[in-house]
Amino acid sequence: MKIKSIYALALMGMFSCSKGTSLDGQANKKVDKPNIIVFYVDDLGYGDVGVNGLKGATTPVIDNLAQGGINFTDVHSPHATCTPSRYAMLTGEYAFRKKAQILPGDAPLLIDTNKKTLPDMLKDAGYATGVVGKWHLGLGNGSVNWNEAVKPGPLEIGFDYSFLLPATGDRVPAVYLENHHVVNLDKNDPLVVNYKKKPGNTYPTGEENPELRRQPADKQHNKTIINGISRIGYMSGGEKAIWKDEEFPDVLAGKANEFMTKHKDQPFFLYFAFHDIHVPRLPNNDWKGKSEMGVRGDVIMQMDHTVGMVMESLKKLGLEENTLVIFTSDNGPVLNDGYDDKAVELLNDHKPAGIYSGGKYSALEGGTRVPMIAYWPKHIKGGKTSDAMFSHLDFYASFADLAGVEIKKGEAIDSKDVLSALIGTSDEGRKMMLEESYTLSLRNGDWKYIEPIAKNKRIPDFMDKNKGIKGGMSKKVQLFDLSNDPAETTNVANKHPEMVKMMQAHIDSLKSVSVSASL
Repeated sequence: MKIKSIYALALMGMFSCSKGTSLDGQANKKVDKPNIIVFYVDDLGYGDVGVNGLKGATTPVIDNLAQGGINFTDVHSPHATCTPSRYAMLTGEYAFRKKAQILPGDAPLLIDTNKKTLPDMLKDAGYATGVVGKWHLGLGNGSVNWNEAVKPGPLEIGFDYSFLLPATGDRVPAVYLENHHVVNLDKNDPLVVNYKKKPGNTYPTGEENPELRRQPADKQHNKTIINGISRIGYMSGGEKAIWKDEEFPDVLAGKANEFMTKHKDQPFFLYFAFHDIHVPRLPNNDWKGKSEMGVRGDVIMQMDHTVGMVMESLKKLGLEENTLVIFTSDNGPVLNDGYDDKAVELLNDHKPAGIYSGGKYSALEGGTRVPMIAYWPKHIKGGKTSDAMFSHLDFYASFADLAGVEIKKGEAIDSKDVLSALIGTSDEGRKMMLEESYTLSLRNGDWKYIEPIAKNKRIPDFMDKNKGIKGGMSKKVQLFDLSNDPAETTNVANKHPEMVKMMQAHIDSLKSVSVSASL
């Protein structure tokens, strides 16, 4: 797939650019590549920010970004769960091609080190690349010794620097990993992680010592207790390296500041992957009790403040003007996801997915339709709302265009260049777009088709039973007209058989594609 860069050409409608011309139309001046920051929040719903109708909490920093940038109404995470979304965003490839699902905490690196990635591509364009925060894309080759160099990982797939929560906040190991090594690890107290059985003298577990837990947890999240929270998996040793959940905002924002400061004299790409607002939700004292929704509302406000800390660092470095900032989420919202923290009881009349049905895991719009704001003072006119439809996996081709990189055949095969929509010079996004969950769905403008679950397979029902989320999956064909039914309540498949046939044919064609561009 070859992409013709509009970094120098296709913005001419607004800036009259040509090759060798700056975006401001100043001839014979070398173009300065903008820095790029992607804030990837965890489990934040479309309605969970102020500009999209948040109730019971406030997000002034995010609202200000929207006021100074573009607020998108129809942008989607690639998948309704975290690991597949991250895989698709970083590779420009649909997660189903890798059969990517939520990874266990001891999984090997999901992304092949020979595969071209978003940070790889930007490095080719002269960018410094860094990732800070939740990883959850696997590490090592499947049998990690946490007391030695842990690799392959982010540094082997294009990042120059990484500071990670190795898996998720609700999984062991509950330690930070900087580049290849666990931070503050005492070699005389070796760290051992096991997801099947206790590795010797483990920490207390929620199963055996429920009285030590700060939040009740389900069976899956009821193993090793760290910082008063039972996690998934068993862990022993590494006591000096253990994190404190309440410190995540300051620690991660601090590492982001260090990365930006080090690379302030060259273009950089920072992937800031939040732990908030994923479970366990443990706001620090500055934000505890600040919302009207309990800890879920508190961590929404804490997340907003963390964005503000990074943006303040950017401003102090004099880099805000020429930095493209993307604020978005890895999938739709979930309230009850393993811990009883009263998120359901204290929700009141707030609607985390806004007017849409479903949430995390779901095939309905709430599963992947997420908040997204683009902010770039130098080139984006603020205060705009855009209905352009596209997916996070389109960051790859769009950033390649922005950086003047030509994408090679077989690279980022599902990513589409939507740079003009991303920076507001056009309202045109994708015409068609795949939405992934435990099945595949297809958008064709306002039409939404959900592929039926095969007759010989069980429909996942844990969403409806355990999460309070409409899964939206069926063994029947489903078609919805979102223009007058955004909540997907009325199946109109029987009225539009030709549309159903066409959309299923597109999904089938996508499944057959392996080395060329898709939709």
